[in-house]
Amino acid sequence: MNKKDLLKDIITTWQNKLPVEVIPREVRIPFDSGKIITIAGIRRCGKTFLLFDTMNRLIQGGVDKKRILFIPFDDERLNFRTDELDLILQAYRELHPEIVLKDIYLFCDEIQMANGWEKFIRRIYDTETKNIFLSGSNSRMLPTDIATSLRGRSLQYELFPLSFNEFCDFREIDKSTFLSSGIPYLTNAFMEYLTKGSFPELVLKRFNEWEKILQEYYFVLLYKDIVERYEIRNIPVLKYFVTRLLSNLSKTTSINKIGHELKSAGFKFDKNLLYSLAVYLENVFFIYRLGRFSRDVVLSDFTDKKVYFADNGMVQALTPSYQDDPGKLFENLVFLWLRQKAPFHRGLLYYKDKKECDFVLFDRNKPTLLVQACYDLSDSDTRKREIEGLVAASEYFNCDNLLILTAGQEEEINIDKRVIRVIPAWKQMLNTESL
Repeated sequence: MNKKDLLKDIITTWQNKLPVEVIPREVRIPFDSGKIITIAGIRRCGKTFLLFDTMNRLIQGGVDKKRILFIPFDDERLNFRTDELDLILQAYRELHPEIVLKDIYLFCDEIQMANGWEKFIRRIYDTETKNIFLSGSNSRMLPTDIATSLRGRSLQYELFPLSFNEFCDFREIDKSTFLSSGIPYLTNAFMEYLTKGSFPELVLKRFNEWEKILQEYYFVLLYKDIVERYEIRNIPVLKYFVTRLLSNLSKTTSINKIGHELKSAGFKFDKNLLYSLAVYLENVFFIYRLGRFSRDVVLSDFTDKKVYFADNGMVQALTPSYQDDPGKLFENLVFLWLRQKAPFHRGLLYYKDKKECDFVLFDRNKPTLLVQACYDLSDSDTRKREIEGLVAASEYFNCDNLLILTAGQEEEINIDKRVIRVIPAWKQMLNTESL
């Protein structure tokens, strides 16, 4: 079978499969943005299934499935040369000569597998159709690469592992009521979400062999997305660096201090390597670093940052140190929830002076929400520390939207003419209203 005939078979096969059975995600991709839509996120978070969900929604909206062109570029039978990419359009035209190309929706999965894809996509966008949707592997196509390659034509959507709301959907847990009879199911689900993470595959498998699978996820991420992509040769330093970041979950982390530790242990490496590794790990969505608020923007960029990870289950699979310390995992989870609430025009930082506030959420440089993440507020010293940190931040930012998220406690605290809402994290995370 020649390649054009193979493409016809692939196009027709996928059209006949539509709609694909998927569980919808909270992220909604626009259909007619006039931009090339790209989906970014950590490996195995569900980028391909978000494409399927988008196709399903098109069909539900009345779009004929013949107008949907899906190409899985990781199909080993394709193995495109650059000069063969136009065969996609040729094959589609021969299958559906009655359909004008400007009316089709082109979905390309793992497009980085094709050399020269950038010029091909730009040409289609400029001359044929504006309805283009792309996903790709972090090992060869990062969001920054896409933005550079597509020269302002793209609009990026970031996908995370499952939110708690999505977790409940995947587990078919009733979220419609907070009555006493339903709360145990939600709280038990939240504890599983807290300790085992939320990669879609594992949630659907009820976490069977979850530690081994997550260790394999990490191995592939480390070697494909970091070592191979960035040509890292000093792998022992990379592994030590990741281990140290894991041990510092939710704490401020001095990369310079880790460098001194390595040198004291006899490792040899360029002094800038660790700073580069931190950027690489962020680029592939494995870690997130949270800066400290400062009126001096430059100072804020260069102060030591707190480190958070993309998934609690992966943290647990890579280090046993948090099995008896759910507080760190809890703060990591709250960070991830807030991070998804902070698109480009908003911001997320922490505040620290004499007192500390875990998270300050901004909207166009205006502080709109102050949050403390406290697993258990029952200890008097802990309670005092969390309240004082919120009050100090409230006075500094002149912001009275104050929130303490806990594992289970709920109350209102009135102090200094301020009201602090204390809410179980699982309940707040199921609230779909904007913060």
